[in-house]
Amino acid sequence: MTESFSMSLDDSTPFDDHPHEECGIFGAYVPGREAARLAFFALYALQHRGQESAGIATSDGIAAYSHKGMGLVNQVFNEDNLRPLHGHLAIAHNRYSTTGSSHMRNASPYLIESAYGPLGVAHNGNLTNTAALRERLLHRGAGLNSTTDSEVVTLMLAAPPQVWTGVDPDVSSEQLDLWQQRIRAFMQLADGAYSLTILTRDAVYGVRDPHGLRPLCLGEMSDGGHVLASETTALHTIGAAFVREVQPGEIVKLDASGLTSVTGCAPRQRALCSFEYVYFARPDSRLEGQIVHGVRQRLGRQLAIEQPADADIVIGVPDSAVPAAIGYAAQIGLLYTEGLTKNRYIGRTFIQPDQQLRRDTVRLKYTPLVDNLAGKRVVLVDDSIVRGTTSGPLVALIRDGGASEVHVRVSSPPVRHPCFMGVDMATKSQLIAHRFDERRICAEIGADSLGYLSLEGMLDAINEGADQPSGHCAACFSGRYPITIPAWLFDEDRTPQTAYGQGIWAE
Repeated sequence: MTESFSMSLDDSTPFDDHPHEECGIFGAYVPGREAARLAFFALYALQHRGQESAGIATSDGIAAYSHKGMGLVNQVFNEDNLRPLHGHLAIAHNRYSTTGSSHMRNASPYLIESAYGPLGVAHNGNLTNTAALRERLLHRGAGLNSTTDSEVVTLMLAAPPQVWTGVDPDVSSEQLDLWQQRIRAFMQLADGAYSLTILTRDAVYGVRDPHGLRPLCLGEMSDGGHVLASETTALHTIGAAFVREVQPGEIVKLDASGLTSVTGCAPRQRALCSFEYVYFARPDSRLEGQIVHGVRQRLGRQLAIEQPADADIVIGVPDSAVPAAIGYAAQIGLLYTEGLTKNRYIGRTFIQPDQQLRRDTVRLKYTPLVDNLAGKRVVLVDDSIVRGTTSGPLVALIRDGGASEVHVRVSSPPVRHPCFMGVDMATKSQLIAHRFDERRICAEIGADSLGYLSLEGMLDAINEGADQPSGHCAACFSGRYPITIPAWLFDEDRTPQTAYGQGIWAE
């Protein structure tokens, strides 16, 4: 096994107030092709899901190869470091940090040598019982190099199932291979959200948690082989045909035999993250049989029904809120137009803004279109308000552009509760809607009025076009979690040290 690493300096300060997904993942078994190049372009298509680090691990059936680094995909990879990633099997990962800090040691995929050859793991989500699983690993003598649950997953899979279950695996009802046995044993113990792509010497596996909290889909290449990706947009980018979504609790295997599937864990009440529709997923992706752009327009239409405004024009915060703004305008009968131009190159930069620029990062990212705003009563549609750090500057920017009134409308409910399933909003004190009511938020952001979409309206709009009756996690809005959350996770002062009960390096 060979492995190389790269690192690039990056400004990790966000330029928006949106929650960030933990990562995007990809997997491929493509005989006769170099899988690393497919993985690179798939990561490009999934860049919106993670912008702190990127990595690819491959196998040629003999050895495994890996390259990963801090930064965007095009900062981490080039021809020189892609060329040595041999093989027709690959997994890949884009990352935002949630359980682990933004540090090279936490970059993925994780790749280790096991008793049965190379083992690599790319993980989207967050385990809620990581602390207990880490403790079990440490008591077994395992050494841990990072603060992420992805490393925990990898080391658990490297051990025989009986280490965790205490009994030999029961394979009487179906023939499970070595890795399927280990994946199934892991699934019996893991709590929380996880979609995984797993690399072994001669196969790639895709796994989804029994609630289906994080997305994962299957695609087929026209010249042979199959791929896995967090979103269908990655399939389109590399020329793969969408086959279906990986089902909650399912283990999919891609190898020389083609595509096979077994149940790893009995599926439970479906709970796909509703923020996939509100913000995370790219608008051209397909979830549950429906294009995300269309769902966001329905969210905007329902928002207009529930929260109309007496105004002249409707604008959206680029880019994710534009479909909702279009739907809002169509439903209420107002003109939709552009009011803000977005600088698409400022989001991540090698250069730290100075203190004055940092105080006004909204102006680095957006410019008002004065001719469209001057003298107008404006409805500003956003998809969410989480911390409230950019809503006020956006309202001020639109007023500076000449708007006489600014009415803010949000195509999701107030975010009042932390998420522990792979999204970076994990303390109540960070959430403006937990601290203030809507009237106070309106005053804080300087708007003339503020209106949110109701929880019922959001869920109805999401389910309207789904290909089957489904369920969605809306815990950040409602406080009703689909899984049991350990009490210590609600502690505002928690740290890795308090979680794991031991010293760990400072991050």
